[in-house]
Amino acid sequence: MAQPRYIPDIVANVTLPSRATSMITKDPVNRPPGFIANCLRESGRTAAADDRPDPTTHPELPSRPPSTHTTVERAWSMASRWSAPLYERPGRQGPRLLGSAWVDGGRDGSSPRTPPTDPQSACRSSSVRAPKLDHRRIVPWQRECVLAVRSALSEQYRPMVDLAGGCGLRQGEVLGLAVEDVNFIDGVVHVVRQVKLIRNRPVFAPPKGAKERTVPLPDSVARSIEEHISQHPPASVTLPWRAVDGAPVTASLILHRDQGRPINRNDFNRGAWRPALEAAGVPLGRASGMHALRHFYASVLLDAGESIKALSEYLGHHDPGFTLRTYTHLMPSSEKRTREAVNRAFADGPDTDDGPTTAQGE
Repeated sequence: MAQPRYIPDIVANVTLPSRATSMITKDPVNRPPGFIANCLRESGRTAAADDRPDPTTHPELPSRPPSTHTTVERAWSMASRWSAPLYERPGRQGPRLLGSAWVDGGRDGSSPRTPPTDPQSACRSSSVRAPKLDHRRIVPWQRECVLAVRSALSEQYRPMVDLAGGCGLRQGEVLGLAVEDVNFIDGVVHVVRQVKLIRNRPVFAPPKGAKERTVPLPDSVARSIEEHISQHPPASVTLPWRAVDGAPVTASLILHRDQGRPINRNDFNRGAWRPALEAAGVPLGRASGMHALRHFYASVLLDAGESIKALSEYLGHHDPGFTLRTYTHLMPSSEKRTREAVNRAFADGPDTDDGPTTAQGE
């Protein structure tokens, strides 16, 4: 997260939509990723650099100068309307930062905010409270559900289920997997890129969080990939790196469309994934996206006794604590592990020659 900083509040009457619009106009294709942070910083406020609301899809952006907003308007109008997805982020840092940025020192909303001398104070506010997290427990698919969806997909797309459900890859990472990333001899997959869409234009990019990783390759998934390659040879696909005007990068993608084109995830979701869900009797919705296969992967590993640390590395999470918070309810109960451990230790029963009855008989 970017370090908060302040600039003298000399442009407090510049509205955020006007500033965002001017920045987008400068580069309509590659929207500056931190434009909202720049908007706030240049008006004497602060925000996380990765908080990126899209004004083209959020017409309710505040249209009045920030200095005229009341405390409530400054805090929650922005946080609730712009950044609803941020509520689900670990630590709730997004709403806290965005909300604090809009609260003036007097707490009555009557006067423009004066930037404090301590930049860290931007992250604290006594009048703004972060929203409560919605503690929804993830319910992973059962094996039968995964196999049903896989069978409903066309043959060329079935390895996507195997890679996501058998290696824990994200959808973009599956689409960006090249044949040179798979080591069949050592039985590992190197996750080094993904296919992203920038305004529906594909680009290569590092995995989420720029976190490259190596995951085990199960034999069943290896056989699926080998069979797919024998029927659909990899194709050399060249895409720009990280931005539509980035340097071209070429990779021999395992999964691709005709004429060596990358698979567009939106087209795949609409034309292949959703029909497969309907055919398998799986309800449509956010919880039924391809990400559900990562949850299945996590549930299988935890049920087999894999550690949270290893699972976090395989999934590419930034912190094992996040993995633990997400999947702790899927871990076998301590009572069950205790019973099984003691049963194994006393598999043949305790030695009856050493006990209370022996001592009494002496």
